[in-house]
Amino acid sequence: MKIVLLGYMGSGKSTIGIQLAKELFIPFIDLDDYIIDKEKMSISDIFKIKGEIYFRLIESKYLKEILDSEGKFVLSLGGGTPCYADNINLINSSNGVSIYLKTSIKTLVGRLIKKKSKRPLIANLEDENIYEFVAKHLFERSSFYEQSKFIITIDDKTKTQIITEIRMLLN
Repeated sequence: MKIVLLGYMGSGKSTIGIQLAKELFIPFIDLDDYIIDKEKMSISDIFKIKGEIYFRLIESKYLKEILDSEGKFVLSLGGGTPCYADNINLINSSNGVSIYLKTSIKTLVGRLIKKKSKRPLIANLEDENIYEFVAKHLFERSSFYEQSKFIITIDDKTKTQIITEIRMLLN
């Protein structure tokens, strides 16, 4: 089984993905890490040096490469991945199962402010501007996220509860 986790930054895609993969005894793949490995460059450097258009092109190329590969895995996408280059349709037409980790703006902002320096999109924003930024971004992206096969609301749930819910959906 190929499980594809998507959602906004801070929704827990990597955290949940790593644990879920361990419990299912299958590999975990983080799309951003895969891109970094293939391009031999950080995501922020790719954006700076080659631009967002280049990044979105290779992101789609590597997503397809992973989805077309043999074997089972849990794949964590970047927050924007489903929103570009018809990627959501690529995901849903593959033999993978897409799961949207739906998170409230309040929860996202609370998580993102704590790790702001590690998030290039918001690193230079004042804390009081992050709520508006996330709300606007989430509004733009949610129509793509909502096309997932499954949607799990994760607010106020533990990692264990979320993983249990995912495992129940997959059975």
